[in-house]
Amino acid sequence: MVPHSNNPKLGCWGPFARAQQACLAPAQFFFWRTPVSFFLSISRAIDGLSRLVGRCVAWLIMAAVIVCVLNAAVIKAFASTAAFQAVINTLNLGANSFIEIQWYLYSAAFLFAAGYTLLNQEHVKIDVISGRFSKTTQIWIDIFGICVFLFPFVVVAIELSLPFALKAYHSHEMSDNAGGLIRWPLYIMMPIGFTLLGLQGISELIKRFAFLAGAIPDPTQKPEGKTAEEELAEFLLSKEVATREAAALGARK
Repeated sequence: MVPHSNNPKLGCWGPFARAQQACLAPAQFFFWRTPVSFFLSISRAIDGLSRLVGRCVAWLIMAAVIVCVLNAAVIKAFASTAAFQAVINTLNLGANSFIEIQWYLYSAAFLFAAGYTLLNQEHVKIDVISGRFSKTTQIWIDIFGICVFLFPFVVVAIELSLPFALKAYHSHEMSDNAGGLIRWPLYIMMPIGFTLLGLQGISELIKRFAFLAGAIPDPTQKPEGKTAEEELAEFLLSKEVATREAAALGARK
């Protein structure tokens, strides 16, 4: 079923009503010829993969922080000892190795979580103009953006980065910094990250066509409830208020 044109949120607008209804025909044909559940099952599988990857790479930020703290603490405490220097020389490591590990981890978190960010509608999105249109028009703008900008960008990024990563793997390219790390694990993150982003783009495209066909609710609607950032801000604010109240109570005594 296609969203009714009289609905102020889903309907067509002004003189473009017939044109928008005609634009809905591909979605109707697409989901009429093939069971909607088939495409939505693919979308759910991709969404599940993006959620799993997102939860896993979130820990990479914690790992990067731990490496940073340990690197600073160990170098400060043991850098001048002979035993520490012997271990470093044996493992062929140095301060640069630990520094590079940190930005390897940050790079992995940024690239691998791109699809997870798209899934949760947390990417940068300018709604100043599109927000004035009906929901159907907004969905078609999303479809246009995914097909014309996202997919070509992903294809070009993979096409450019994959040979680069394979070349580094076969040549065993190393960091130019003394005691640096091998480079191909960093380079291979790029095609993997963009592949995950492209897969999530396919899922988002399926959900938008399914919405136009009346099969699912609005896929751009964020789940109700407070975000992690809002919860953290409220926690810090409540902690600050409690500290001030305790200080005021102590001053009275």
